[in-house]
Amino acid sequence: MRLFLDANVIFSAAHNPTGNAHGIFRLAEKRRCELVTSKYALEEAERNILLKYPHRAGDLQRLVPLLSVVAEALPERIAWATEQRLPLKDAPILAAAVQARANMLVTGDRTHFGHLYGKLLQDLRVIPPAMALVQVLDASEK
Repeated sequence: MRLFLDANVIFSAAHNPTGNAHGIFRLAEKRRCELVTSKYALEEAERNILLKYPHRAGDLQRLVPLLSVVAEALPERIAWATEQRLPLKDAPILAAAVQARANMLVTGDRTHFGHLYGKLLQDLRVIPPAMALVQVLDASEK
């Protein structure tokens, strides 16, 4: 299962080692899922960790090797993503996840992505971290 992680999930995993986002990384360590993100998302996570919790920067760097960084989305995909009622700053996340052929876009951003939770968009399901954990565990048991 291929999961595209939004910046807030990467940030949360580094900031809270007992949370759902960190659990996703633990499953990736066990090869139960593949984690991908974009340079755009990773840079946002890094900026926010350095700004808010600089003492957690090392924790973030330990998680980075578990991520594959995929190509940034093409402009036409970003245009499509804005049509999904996303702000311009979030459209590249959805667009890159679709372009990377991820099964799921994992995001904790309920404000901007909440209306897309559970929806299937071009073979990509948008879900929060807790649901991603359940999905990966269920798939692993089959």
